Amino acid sequence: MEYLSGSGKAQHVQGMFVRLSKHYDLMNRIMTARQDIRWRQEVVQRLNLPVGSLLLDLGAGTGDLAKEALLLHPDCQCVAADFTLEMLLVGKAKNKQMPIEWAASDALCLSFPTNTFSAIVSGFLMRNVSDIDHALFEQHRVLKPGGKIVILDTTRPVKSLLRPLTNFHLHKVIPYLGALITGDRIAYTYLPQSTENFLLAEQLAACMVLAGFRHVGFRRLMLGTVAIHWGIKPDIPG
Repeated sequence: MEYLSGSGKAQHVQGMFVRLSKHYDLMNRIMTARQDIRWRQEVVQRLNLPVGSLLLDLGAGTGDLAKEALLLHPDCQCVAADFTLEMLLVGKAKNKQMPIEWAASDALCLSFPTNTFSAIVSGFLMRNVSDIDHALFEQHRVLKPGGKIVILDTTRPVKSLLRPLTNFHLHKVIPYLGALITGDRIAYTYLPQSTENFLLAEQLAACMVLAGFRHVGFRRLMLGTVAIHWGIKPDIPG
């Protein structure tokens, strides 16, 4: 399928996640050999949340990062925000015992006041937004001065001896499993394409700096196809 960008991307992505909402978590576990659980734990650990922090899990899907944050920091408050209602409904149903506040919100126009959150996390959100710079600007806006951002997402693979193995997994294994488990091969063709068309880890880090974040860093995971990025909104602008 042709890789989408621009104004048509949001509608396509939203429709795709509506279809995948009931199988999304299962496919994440299978595609990553359950490594995504460990990655989310690292995301939350990197926040080092102070007592009583207000955390935004943006593009939350079914709320896995919000849940992980509450397991590690039971005293924090978590808002799980996503623009796909069906994903939020699945997350709310599976996390009935978790004190998570669920909110419908678009990453490009966040429905929260400026300087609201102590920290912001996202898991596999940024590759799906139609304007990465604006999405980062919005996260910077709603984050309190001194607040932290941690991003878990795919990243464009760099050239290496393992590239053929990476390509096989992205273009053969994932679409096959997606079709077998969810019946939606098209969605699991788009997802590998979104990885290869996304920014290099260095490029996303540069975008974070341009958005105003400081102390930006990252590390690659899973044969260079996934990365965790982090940064801080400075106490003093500039």
